[in-house]
Amino acid sequence: MTSAVAVSSKPSPRGSLSGKRILLIIGGGIAAYKALDLIRRLRERGAAVRVVMTSAAQEFVTTLSVGALSADHVFTELFDRNDEHDVGHIRLSREADLLVVAPATADLMAKLANGHANDLASTVLLATDKKVLLAPAMNPKMWSHTATRRNRATLAKDGIAFVGPAKGEMAESNEAGEGRMAEPLEIVAAIEAMLDSRPKPLAGRRIIVTSGPTHEPIDPVRYIANRSSGKQGHAIAAALAKLGADVRLVSGPVTIADPAGVITTHVQT
Repeated sequence: MTSAVAVSSKPSPRGSLSGKRILLIIGGGIAAYKALDLIRRLRERGAAVRVVMTSAAQEFVTTLSVGALSADHVFTELFDRNDEHDVGHIRLSREADLLVVAPATADLMAKLANGHANDLASTVLLATDKKVLLAPAMNPKMWSHTATRRNRATLAKDGIAFVGPAKGEMAESNEAGEGRMAEPLEIVAAIEAMLDSRPKPLAGRRIIVTSGPTHEPIDPVRYIANRSSGKQGHAIAAALAKLGADVRLVSGPVTIADPAGVITTHVQT
């Protein structure tokens, strides 16, 4: 079972998603503005993008902006007189090759994990038989909350894929930690990996990779360490995941970012 998607650091070629149909669900959060760039990046690569917006998402970005970038109608209502003659939410969920939720809020994750369907976004997610990719974005305390961790584990068990979140500064003043939505190009790379039909020779394998230095304490002030940067270990973990392995990375204190699509545990010793 693989719940995270490995991505390549190489630039994506134009046309790499030619003919692919992406249904993007935009959740309500400050990271919703990144969805505009995500739409543009996907269309640059030849994908057709349709968008569902939650009511909360519309507080951060407008349907006008989203519609202009996607060149398609933006769907916001579960009950729409113009679309419900053919059960619009079912049609939306079935016509796409992949469903992407970005940003995936704690609320959307909770709804999907527990099978709730009380608006268009959650109904589409419940009605689909296609792959789903979530790009979580929320306050670090919300991401680390027991309920959110439980929901993430449930979704991973159900076969839902994740990209991010990353660590960094939050929109809130003096807030930092894990919870930033993955950058649009990282999400694009994850989408490309999920839609890549080429065989993955390490599919079904579970691999642990250790990377970076350790800090072995001598006393409360001093410690013994080595100069490992972690670059090689992180690159190996990313490459293994790209080949289909379910990779867990155990990383010492490094200054480089966690490899995208790999579940990373940080340690000191």
